[in-house]
Amino acid sequence: MKHARYISVFFALPLLASSVRVYQTNSAGDEVNIIDPATNKVVQNVKDIEVPHGVTFSPDGKRAYITCEAEKTVWAVDTKTAKLIAKAPLSGHPNNLSVSKDGKRLFIAIAVAPGAVDVIDTAGMKLEKSVPIRGAVHNTYVTPDGKYAMAGSVAGKTLTAIDTLTLEKVWDMDFDLGVRPMAFEKAADGSTSRIFVQLSAYNGFAVVDFKTHKELKRVALPTDPSGGHAEGGAPSHGIGVAPDGQTLWVNSSPANAVFIYSLPDLKVEGYVKTGAVPDWITFTPDSKMVYIANSGANSVTAIDMLARKEVSRIPVGQVPKRNGTVVVP
Repeated sequence: MKHARYISVFFALPLLASSVRVYQTNSAGDEVNIIDPATNKVVQNVKDIEVPHGVTFSPDGKRAYITCEAEKTVWAVDTKTAKLIAKAPLSGHPNNLSVSKDGKRLFIAIAVAPGAVDVIDTAGMKLEKSVPIRGAVHNTYVTPDGKYAMAGSVAGKTLTAIDTLTLEKVWDMDFDLGVRPMAFEKAADGSTSRIFVQLSAYNGFAVVDFKTHKELKRVALPTDPSGGHAEGGAPSHGIGVAPDGQTLWVNSSPANAVFIYSLPDLKVEGYVKTGAVPDWITFTPDSKMVYIANSGANSVTAIDMLARKEVSRIPVGQVPKRNGTVVVP
């Protein structure tokens, strides 16, 4: 018993010296709101960033990287002060972005034809390469093992894997519908086992075997509850695997709710009501809280993951969409 208490104190120590923050971009505004999960209140703002879109973070938690649609740039922001450090110009209008496991590269979705993923060297905040993609790119993600940057195209209806070291395309996978947000299930050896892919005009998600690049099945979200209003072309937008790997959370704007599926069996366990048009999902690292951007209500729903209930509705800026969580050292 004494040993167990010692271990719990040991692992609690780093948390005392750091702060968890949720960054919420506002796609029709000019700032990014920063939420403290301890209070569920906005405690800082990144100012004067016209039409911010995606957000991700350096592995050490010291930098936030935010795409700016109006400027066609990506911003590097100090997570302690919320102040701009540097900007990097991009090859075109950006959407979402992701960061390599070592923090040295950003992979940025370029959402205009013919489509590309811009690779930014974070040390110099310079464009290193533009990787051509078939169709304007909506989102990019780095796989759990860090080996691949995955790019999804709505117009091209494709999912593309890019080697994060060579920056070469490895494979493409075609769909009958546009590729939107996705989430990854990690295998026991740390590799990617399955991808859960949301698709245009489909209220659910596709299940893809990562190694074979084959679609295994599609999972339609429940029709109850109803009464919401589907986001244009994307009734289900926002999907994420909880940090503990036990559950998959999936937004539904027709339901104004987020549905919870158990892993690995993908059995629906219930739902939690959100605000209007839930659009994106981010978790606290301890899998205790999940935050849903309500793009139709200018708010963020904070959900207790164990109790499965909304505990706070946080006012934010205009049309909140992408969000992300960082531990600030």
